[in-house]
Amino acid sequence: MARRPLPRILSTGSAQIARGRELARTAADSATDVLHPLISITRGLRRLAGAGRRKWADTPKDRRGPLLFLAASVVLVVALLPYGPLLAVISVMAAAAWHGREPRTPSAPEGPDESQAERLSSLYEALVPYFSLAGDPSPLYAHGGEWGKAFPEYAFDESGRVTQLVIRYPAYFTDGEIDSRTRIEQLLHAKCGRGREYHFAWDEEGNRLTVTVLPPLPTDIAAQRFVTAPGETVLGVTDPTQVRRTLPLTHGEERRDVPPVVWRTGVRSTEPHLLIMGQPGSGTTSLLRSIALQALQHGDVVIVEGGTGEYACLAGREGVLAVECGLTGALASLEWAATETERRLIAANRARQAGHPPPEDTRRPLWLLLDRPSAFVPLAAADGRKDPQSLLQVPLRHGRAANVTVVVADQFDNADALSDAVRQHTRARVVLGPATADQLAGVLGALPATTPAVDVPPGRGYARLGAGPVHRLQVPSTPDPYDDETGEADREAVLALLPPLTTPAEAERIDSAPSDPVEAEPLDADPAEDAEPVEAAPLDAGRFRAQPVDMKKEPVGEEDRETEPLSTEAVAAEAP
Repeated sequence: MARRPLPRILSTGSAQIARGRELARTAADSATDVLHPLISITRGLRRLAGAGRRKWADTPKDRRGPLLFLAASVVLVVALLPYGPLLAVISVMAAAAWHGREPRTPSAPEGPDESQAERLSSLYEALVPYFSLAGDPSPLYAHGGEWGKAFPEYAFDESGRVTQLVIRYPAYFTDGEIDSRTRIEQLLHAKCGRGREYHFAWDEEGNRLTVTVLPPLPTDIAAQRFVTAPGETVLGVTDPTQVRRTLPLTHGEERRDVPPVVWRTGVRSTEPHLLIMGQPGSGTTSLLRSIALQALQHGDVVIVEGGTGEYACLAGREGVLAVECGLTGALASLEWAATETERRLIAANRARQAGHPPPEDTRRPLWLLLDRPSAFVPLAAADGRKDPQSLLQVPLRHGRAANVTVVVADQFDNADALSDAVRQHTRARVVLGPATADQLAGVLGALPATTPAVDVPPGRGYARLGAGPVHRLQVPSTPDPYDDETGEADREAVLALLPPLTTPAEAERIDSAPSDPVEAEPLDADPAEDAEPVEAAPLDAGRFRAQPVDMKKEPVGEEDRETEPLSTEAVAAEAP
């Protein structure tokens, strides 16, 4: 059967339609070019009108009347001027044309370049064994698959390395297990580039993992007066990821706002005591010195050091009750601290029962700072004396109600020598220096959400207050000002924070004594010649009988103190 040809109108209709479309497009482009000034002026008038409405809405109601009167006066003056309306119209059109222009910005390239795409592809392939399952009908991760759905957001730096990455993972991945998370974090740390610190934010509800490269914490912050309230102690600076508060800090002539790690102490504190652990040279002593300088603003300090000798700058200062580095002095100071804690509890309880506020001396904070108390353990065992840590049970258990705060700093090598009371009652924890995952988990109770730094500067570590998150921490530089290796700027910063020296009473009497020599008068050779004899009266022996004084205080045994309960008044003082 022969096939009939199509009518001529149907065969030529498509060409005519295409030609008509081209003519219409050309006419539209020509009209756009001709009317472009009018379009720009219209767009500018619309933007000026919107700006005027926003300005009118932001103007307070009490100022709208004077503003309207001023605008009417300007319009009247322009209308009365020769050629005023014409000049006003020209000015408005020029302003509208200026605001209605479209800035030509170069279009950013869409998607990553070849090297970035290759890096994302290799990262995708590395995650396939962890995020894939054999029985998954539509796997999100598969060898040779597309990484676009797995990485919805990403960012690179100038060198082509990943700075931020959002990773989607299947719902069956066990993101609630620490081991599974740790494997993924170690893999991403290796594939995204070592030498940087990464923050991992797991969104278990949305099945997403956000990886962010953290900038290094500032290490040039010196000791200074922090803008804090009484009862707040700045441990150091951290990242703004989980801390919304900032403090104004100064470094030379520069002033900056940084997010701090603030530790709150006192009666209302949930973490009244602090434990600091670290390696030698990690900055634990510097942190203790920084805490002491802040505590001396509103309270008294007792320092017990295990032979470090780095607190000589605080000896004899106002508010420093004692700086002990020997076993005998440490036992005496800590025994006084335990007795002082009981006295404060009893005094506060009596005042509360009488309906009066607590006495002023019980409200003044008392700080017990112990640096390496484990050094006294072998000394006490060799002398057959008690461990100074056994005297911390009363301040640790009942110090919160008596405004007594205990801070203990020691090294990882001597962690086994810490007493159970120190481990149980120090709920604020700080780890400084390089540490393994087991050491971080043992001290902080949780692993940090960041990778460790390659080069750990002094004073760098982690802090956790109670059951809160683990923060990166950089301690302010607070070196010993009497050390020859201390820089001049740091030495001047620490010396400016030291309280004034206190002058002993004996020194005052010696200084006030007359310095001029007094000539001695000669005595008579025979003073008894002119003296009249006086009959001696018998003395009352009972009146002037000497009372025995026991100069040696019987030490209280460690077992007796541990089992000896506090008095009822002292325990009742802790009740709110």
